[in-house]
Amino acid sequence: MSTKRLLGVYAHPDDEGMMGGALLQYSTSGVDTGLVCATRGEVGEIADPALATRDNLGEVREGEMRAAAEALDVRNLWFLDYRDSGMAGTAENADPRAFVQASAAEVVGKLVRIMREFRPQVIVTFDESGAYGHPDHIAIYRYTTGAFHAAADAAQYPELGPAYSVSKLYYSAFPLSAVRAIGEWMRTQNYEGSFSGIDPEKLGVPDELISVRLNVEEWRERKDRSLISRVKTTFSRAFIDGCIIPFSTSTNFYLYQRLRRLVINSGVIIVDRETWECAYVFKSTCEEAYRNSFFLCA
Repeated sequence: MSTKRLLGVYAHPDDEGMMGGALLQYSTSGVDTGLVCATRGEVGEIADPALATRDNLGEVREGEMRAAAEALDVRNLWFLDYRDSGMAGTAENADPRAFVQASAAEVVGKLVRIMREFRPQVIVTFDESGAYGHPDHIAIYRYTTGAFHAAADAAQYPELGPAYSVSKLYYSAFPLSAVRAIGEWMRTQNYEGSFSGIDPEKLGVPDELISVRLNVEEWRERKDRSLISRVKTTFSRAFIDGCIIPFSTSTNFYLYQRLRRLVINSGVIIVDRETWECAYVFKSTCEEAYRNSFFLCA
C-alpha cells in the first residue's frame, strides 16, 4: 500500500464525478485511492427503461459504480448500504431505509471504521450545500465532517480500532464565477432542463474561498470513459442535459476540480453528538504556489 492515501466520500453512484480527474491524477502518481458510496442510487432517474427498472436500479447503479471505479483506478470501494433518499420534499425522504433516516451515530461509526483502517491523509466530500441541496449530499457532508473528528478521538468508537487523525478534509466546490457563466448561458438560451429552475447564485462558492484548483484536462478522456455507461443507462438527467452546454462555457466545471479546505480556528472542536455538526470556519491557508495539490497544501 502507498504511503499516501486519498479518500472520496459521497452519497450516490456518479457523485464521484466531482473528483474523478483528481482520483486519476493522484492514482497515477502512486497515491492509493478509495471511494465510499452511502447508497446505490435506487431512486435516481432511469434514462433508458430497457436497461434498468425501478426494482433493479440499485443493482444496475452498483455495477456502474464498480465499473467507474475501475476506470478511475480506484481499488478501494465501500458501500454503506443505505437507500437513496430522493430529492428534497419527495415521499422517498420518509422511507425508513433512506439515508436521511439513518442513525447519525451508526453512519459516523461506519465512516470512522473506514478512516481508521484505510488511514487516508486526505478526504474529499460535498460541502454544506450538497452541491445543489440534495438531502443525501448534505447528510454525507455532515457525517463525513463528524467522522473526520471522531476518528482522531480515542474515546469515540474505541471498538473500531486505534484513533487515527486524517490530515486534511476538503469539500468539492463550484466556483461562483463558473456557476454565473453557465447561468448566463442558460438565461440567454432559454434553457429548459434539470437546472433551469435553480438560482445559480445559490450554487456557487466565492472564488476566494477555493483552497485548491486542480487542472485535470490530462485525464479528460479517461474520465469520459467512467461516465459512458451511465449516459447510456441510468445517468442523471442533469449530466445528460449538461452535454448541450458549450464546452467553452462549461470548461471551469469540466477541466478544473476545485475544493475548499476545512480549517479549525480553535484548539477546541465542539461536536453536537445528535447531529454530528461541528463548530468550524472556512479559511484558505494555502500559499499560492501550492494551490494545485491536495498533499502540498499547508
